[in-house]
Amino acid sequence: MKTNKKLLSTLLLVGSASLVYVFWLFFRPVVIVAVHEDGNFSDVIVKNVPFTERGKIAWWLKNKDKLKNRYGIPKPALYGNYTISFWLFGDGYKEEGKYDRLCFKDMQTDKNCIDKNRVFSIDKSKNKGTIFVVYDGDDYRLEENGEVIKIDHN
Repeated sequence: MKTNKKLLSTLLLVGSASLVYVFWLFFRPVVIVAVHEDGNFSDVIVKNVPFTERGKIAWWLKNKDKLKNRYGIPKPALYGNYTISFWLFGDGYKEEGKYDRLCFKDMQTDKNCIDKNRVFSIDKSKNKGTIFVVYDGDDYRLEENGEVIKIDHN
């Protein structure tokens, strides 16, 4: 009987710890490390992006005004188009060395590159409107009425 209680207590403790960890993963805040700009293209270096496609889009919709006020992005071209790409910071800035790194000309240091790991982007154009691209996921369009719909590429 004592063994069953110990086993049950251990399982309850492990289950509770796992649940707390999962909640922590899902609710930790997105951290913006830096913003790099080149014309109407902005690269946002982040930590802790939401896991789901809808989570990434919801985060953008909730925080786009803060990004505009704090970082001045997006900066549309004269004709209205812009692109914002969100990249994971990973192990931090590195020297160019490796083949597939994204380097930022606005940084005057040898360590001005990150490993390419784009997770999300927003593309706005007059022809297509606002498109959300979730890498390793689907594409979505923001409709005039504020509804986000999945784009069927077939």
